[in-house]
Amino acid sequence: MSPIFQGILTIIIGVGGCIGYFYFSNLILDRVIFPARGEKAGRNINRANQVRPWLFLFPAIFALGLYLAYPVVGSFWRSLFNRSGDEFIGLGNYATLFASESFRTALFNNMLWVLFVPAASTFLGLLAAQLTDKLSWGSIAKSLIFMPMAISFVGASLIWKFVYAFDSDIGLINAIRDGLGADSAVDVLQIPFWNNFFLMVILIWVQTGFAMVILSAALRGIPEETIEAAILDGASPFQLFFKIKVPQIMGTIVVVWTTITILVLKVFDIVYTMTGGNFDTEILPSYMMKFMFRDDGQATAVAFVIMLVVLPVMIWNIVQARREMR
Repeated sequence: MSPIFQGILTIIIGVGGCIGYFYFSNLILDRVIFPARGEKAGRNINRANQVRPWLFLFPAIFALGLYLAYPVVGSFWRSLFNRSGDEFIGLGNYATLFASESFRTALFNNMLWVLFVPAASTFLGLLAAQLTDKLSWGSIAKSLIFMPMAISFVGASLIWKFVYAFDSDIGLINAIRDGLGADSAVDVLQIPFWNNFFLMVILIWVQTGFAMVILSAALRGIPEETIEAAILDGASPFQLFFKIKVPQIMGTIVVVWTTITILVLKVFDIVYTMTGGNFDTEILPSYMMKFMFRDDGQATAVAFVIMLVVLPVMIWNIVQARREMR
């Protein structure tokens, strides 16, 4: 079947199915389940109105249950079995994971990424948003800063692989070291502990543009009256920025921070492309891939741990969003 015809057919079936569902479900609700006639007409109308929102929500709830809740429950159940899936071992896979030094290293590295990348990306994005708004060529500067967002993580990793290259004729870092008279070149991706930060720089480089665009829009939305009042009261540029502007866009900063945090917890491409998880740069997604095709129990256990790590961030984000709506 032609892809164009298949797409058109999918749209027709999808839209037609939605219209048909809402029409006939309302028809059955109003005429069969709670008919608006007889002595109970008023009561039936009220009952139908109470049920109707759930009728509209049902497709979304069903889809979430099928594609989110069911896989989560199924993955957790699968993580309670052995490698072949024929023997129930309870929390054995989790005990094996936390007893593994490589898993603890991956978990520690993930925590480093969560602490460092969102903070650095948000701060640099906020700084870029503030500074570029003051420049006559700010739109060009913003375009250049945002440009890495158009590059895939694998593409960005390959670019930075040249920056970090051991050969001083290619690698920027070793070329600078060579120009400063260093005795020998260094492979920064093999330096214990610090190599993780060199990998984080790649994601910061990509995500700073995203943070800048969102925060720039938030800064432009600040009422001019508050800024003018602060200037009349003698506020310095430093005080104006950190005590007047930042508090007013704190909600946006939180959204940007949590969005990047969730992205960090799903990053796999950068580590896999740059080091393959070697030299103690393993993180949970790349660690999970090592078990994906040889031990389903261990792999699903790691996946469930990743979900548990993401969950507090999601809950906190929802709580903050509700506070902003009040």
